[in-house]
Amino acid sequence: MKVLTHKEAASLIGVTEATLRFWRCKGKGPRFTKLSDAKQAGVRYDLADIEAWKTARKFASTSAATVHHPGNA
Repeated sequence: MKVLTHKEAASLIGVTEATLRFWRCKGKGPRFTKLSDAKQAGVRYDLADIEAWKTARKFASTSAATVHHPGNA
């Protein structure tokens, strides 16, 4: 299992670290693991979860994307 840092995950997805952080706070984006209960604890992303998230976001048309994932970034 390959585990990625926040910075590595953002780069792999093609978004800024700030965008990935925003998505995480809003419950969007790929699943992540928080390293402790502390508010400022770091997070890690499993490569398999990122790949699964990217696969789930593949659509044949923009209307299909809206129907299946309304409001999701």
